[in-house]
Amino acid sequence: MKSIGEVAARFGLPAHVLRYWEAEGLLSPARAGARRRYTDADLQRVAAILVAKEAGFELADIRTMLSGRSAADRAAMAARQRDRLRARIARAQAALELLEGDCPHEDLMACPNFRALLDRQLERS
Repeated sequence: MKSIGEVAARFGLPAHVLRYWEAEGLLSPARAGARRRYTDADLQRVAAILVAKEAGFELADIRTMLSGRSAADRAAMAARQRDRLRARIARAQAALELLEGDCPHEDLMACPNFRALLDRQLERS
């Protein structure tokens, strides 16, 4: 059993994050009096939350993923996350294309690469 300070230090988190996740229903550590005590299963759950957050999941979706709800609930949540991830990838790709243009023109609007990005935006709009 580990204290909140030990768990926070292990994962490089402020203790208030663990308390917040508990308030949000993501964690439920045991209590020894008023003190939280974390088991190895709790540590695995913290690791799972961090992995999911790194993948861009929102806390509500992480709760669905970890709560043991139905496979259909998890599949719907995963589909939403895939859509959000595809949108993030598209935005990052557009930013990369803009940065890779290396246009020598003084006026950005005269840059062929930038103009192509503008044309694609206009087509989507």
